[in-house]
Amino acid sequence: MMNVKFSLTLFFIMVAASAIGQGLRGTILHMDSVFFNAYNSCDMETQTRLISDSVEFYHDHSGLTTSKQELLKGIKENICGKVTRVLDKESVEVYPIPGFGAVEIGYHRFINHQESEKPSGPGRFVIFWRQKDGQWQLYRIASMHAGS
Repeated sequence: MMNVKFSLTLFFIMVAASAIGQGLRGTILHMDSVFFNAYNSCDMETQTRLISDSVEFYHDHSGLTTSKQELLKGIKENICGKVTRVLDKESVEVYPIPGFGAVEIGYHRFINHQESEKPSGPGRFVIFWRQKDGQWQLYRIASMHAGS
């Protein structure tokens, strides 16, 4: 009887942990979609709102950017109307960071419309999402591309 109670308790703990994880995963996938829909459509207002003032963006080609204004300027000049980001949703892993937010890890591709309509090879990304005052923001971002 004790083994049955223990097994049931363990089962319910695992179900609850999975539901919490799926809830967070759903939230982060939604926020990823909101940000990158804005990225793909050059909605600078939404991007400005979703990028932290103390952002750090690590890119394996262009290096480190710590200025929100520089990052937004780079997106406006180099991405708007030229590049589309496509998420490999199945690759996404999301982990909670208690008292802070979450980390999102996965693969994405980019279509450079000036060169080809064919997506690039997969690139790995890591995004630290900070939840502050009930709002999610991109806080730390790392983007690594195949063939680097």
